Parts: sequence; structure tokens; C-alpha cells
Amino acid sequence: MNTQQPAAYEQLRQHFQKISHFEHFAALGDWDQATMMPAGGSDSRAAAMAELAGHIHQLKTAPNLTDWLSEAEQQLSALTLPQQANLREMKQQWRHASCVPSSLIQAKTAAAYQCEHQWRQQRPANDWQGFKANLQPLLQLVKEEAQARADAEGVAPYDALLAQFEPGMTAARLEQTLGSLRDWIPTFIQQIHERQLPAVASNDAQRYPIARQQDLGKEVMHFLGFDFQQGRLDISAHPFCGGVPGDVRLTTRYDEQSFLGALLGIIHETGHARYELGLPFAWQGQPAGLARSMGIHESQSLFFEMQLAGSQAFVDKIYPLLKRHLSCHQSAAELHQQMTQVQPGLIRVDADEVTYPCHILLRFEAEQSLIDGSLAVSDLPEFWDQRMQHYLGLSTKDNYRDGCMQDIHWAVGEFGYFPSYTLGAMYAAQFRFAIEKQLGPLDTLIQNDKLAKVFDWLQQHIWSQGSLLDTDTLVRQATGEPLNPQYLRRHLQQRYLR
Repeated sequence: MNTQQPAAYEQLRQHFQKISHFEHFAALGDWDQATMMPAGGSDSRAAAMAELAGHIHQLKTAPNLTDWLSEAEQQLSALTLPQQANLREMKQQWRHASCVPSSLIQAKTAAAYQCEHQWRQQRPANDWQGFKANLQPLLQLVKEEAQARADAEGVAPYDALLAQFEPGMTAARLEQTLGSLRDWIPTFIQQIHERQLPAVASNDAQRYPIARQQDLGKEVMHFLGFDFQQGRLDISAHPFCGGVPGDVRLTTRYDEQSFLGALLGIIHETGHARYELGLPFAWQGQPAGLARSMGIHESQSLFFEMQLAGSQAFVDKIYPLLKRHLSCHQSAAELHQQMTQVQPGLIRVDADEVTYPCHILLRFEAEQSLIDGSLAVSDLPEFWDQRMQHYLGLSTKDNYRDGCMQDIHWAVGEFGYFPSYTLGAMYAAQFRFAIEKQLGPLDTLIQNDKLAKVFDWLQQHIWSQGSLLDTDTLVRQATGEPLNPQYLRRHLQQRYLR
């Protein structure tokens, strides 16, 4: 980086580096709560994290930032293009933080920690009434935050929430992008059912010890280029990737009767981790060094899980590992058939890549209605059951655990995140076809042990760019065009209907 930058920019750089240090420990606090923290630590952890969130918010809204940002913008010509991008991201963080009072941030953080902690016991117990009692006050705080952001930005409240995960995205644009799925996904699912062979019955008598699944997962992570000097794998109730670049924390959950869920979860989270570890080192601790958006983040996890792991070539490559660690009784072809079986189900994280967008459409509709007030929390189970029947022909009546209580996102106050998953699937498909245009078929690259070339492409075009480019520019430079949902349809047609 340029060492002769103007004084105001240098003050901003140092200030945001400090913010990054505090966010580092906030990330580790989140990871610890989900993996290691004893249940008795919930109340004190919630108070500590709320205090930390309040402190970070105060740093992002410090009075002197206004002057520094103004002075730095007046000296824009003295900054390099990457520094200008960093300044843009600094201003965006400041703007997002300044429109919400610190007291609201602290109150929401405390409510989210309480709701999430209780959710871990309430979901297995199918305790909707208990969860509702925690979700209602948390949602009220989310709506207050959304309104504050909307007033400051001059946008609708839900758009203000979306902007935290997908800068520049709006509900109207999402409706056009995601809404296009409604035109062909139902017919597409039916066409696959008419052509697909019945699912291969699994051997119910076989058990897959968790320790062996862990060893398998770690070896597959090695195969995918994960550096265990910069991260680790643990267990949590809901798989996630957290931590910071250089110290990335992955989790999954295990089932001794089936290994596929945990393995695919590990592969998915490894995609997130490779992105984090590939972010531009020179901009570590600065806003421009952060991941571009959650849609781009999800594109990397879904590229690993769907574009890579969902191929027969990938299954063939890791099959010897499955035989060695788990004595897998299925053949590689049978395993791939199981992995690519299209079957509507209740659980989003277990859904196949064809029915998955239906889960996101349901949540997208529910979130908008919850935020604008047209849907009350008390009516959420009925809404969920109706939309699940509409999209996938399944009922969740009285099954809250596998219905509206299944995800952690709302329990931690994250509204506006869910669309990122299907946006990520669309980006991932578009990246795949861009890679194939330059390097050749992905299956051939896998078969010929050329995955390193794929990762090099991702490093050059996606990971190393961080937030130096806005999302649309990043995608256009990497693929030659803006987001095009037709690539997802093309990918699914090639895999399931050829």
C-alpha cells in the first residue's frame, strides 16, 4: 500500500484496523458459543458480546470519522485506486453504523444471544411457544433497526436489511432474479422425477463412527486445498464457517447412520474457508480486504459443494478415501446417484440443489411479510405450512422443529440473509461456465488432477479481489457479463436432464 497517503486517510486506516481487531474477537466469541461454551455461560456471554458489539458500533460512529472521511474524499486524487475502494467501503460501514443508535445495537445483540441459546433447546423439543416468546421481541428490535436504516438511506426497511448482506441489492431486483425460478422450477422438478431412477436404498445396518467421519472430512479438506495451519474443524448444532482470515473456524454436525450430510457440510464450509483464506493479504484488517457480499461468499461454498462435489468425477476421486475411512458399501456410481437424487424435503440444509431454491423463495416471502408487518410471528407456522405445500407438496403442520424453527438465522436476528444462498448458486454456476470457457470441462479438470488450476482461477478473479470491486463489477470482470440466472438453469439441465 502507498505509504504517502494523506493524513486523513491514514487516520482512517488505523482506526478501521482497530475495529478489525475487536471484530476478530467477536467472531471467536460467536464460534465458542456455538462449539465449546457450557450452557451456563449463556447469560454472561450475551452481556459480554452485547458490550463488545456496542463498543464496535461506537468505533464505527466516532465523531472524528465525519471529518476524516470528508478530508480524505477531498484528497481522492492522491489515493491509489485500491485506497479509493477502501475509502468507499469505510464510508459504507460508517453510514450503516451511524443510522442506528448504539443502545439499539446492544439491545438487539443481547436479545439475539438469548434467542439463539434458547433455540438450541427449543428446536429439538418442538417448543414453538417458547421460541415465539423470544423471537417476537427480537423481531421488534430488527424492525426498529430496519426502519432506522431505511430512514437514513431513503429505501424500504427490507431493502435496508438486504444491504447489510448484499450491498446494492433490493427486494424488487430479487423478485425479478429469484422470481424467475417460479416460472420453471416446479416443471423442472416434475421432469426429473419422471426420468430419475428410484433412490438407492442405503444399508441401515452400517454405522459410521464420528471419529472416522472426522478423519475423512479432514482428508477431503486437504484434497480441496484447506490449510490446517490457518483453521480447524469442529462440531456445532448448525454448520458454519467463522473466525477471521488466518484463523478460520469450520463446523459440521454428524449422524452415525449417514455420513453424506456431514461430508457435504464440510465441503460447503471449506468453500467459505478457502475464500476467507484467499482474501487479499495486503488489505487484511481493512474494509476493502473483506469478502464482497454474502452472495459471493455463498457462491464459493456452493461452487465447492455443488459444482465440484456434485459431479461423478469428484465422487470417483474421493471414493478411495470413503473406502479407507468408512468401509463404504456403496459403489461410486450409487453414491453419486444418492447425492444427486432430487426429492422434496422439509429441511433446507439437507435439500438437493434443484428443490433448494423453493426453500429460499419461501423464506424470502416470509421475511418481507414479517418486516412489513403483514405477517405476525404467531401466524408464521401456518404461513410456512401453506407455502411448503405450494412449493414442494409437503406439510409442516404442528412440526415446528422441521418448519419455521429449523434455521438459526432468525434466532440470531439475521433477516435479509436467505436470498444470498440462491444468489450464490447462480453466481457459482456462472463462474463454472466462465472457468470451463477458459480451462475446459470441470469434470476433465477433476479427473486429470487439475483442481489447482480451478482454485487459481478463483483466487485470481474472486478471492484476491476482496471488496476492492463492487459485486456487479466483480462478476462482470470475472465472467464477461453481470449476474445471469440462466446459467443455474443450464447447469441443472446438464446434470439432471441430459
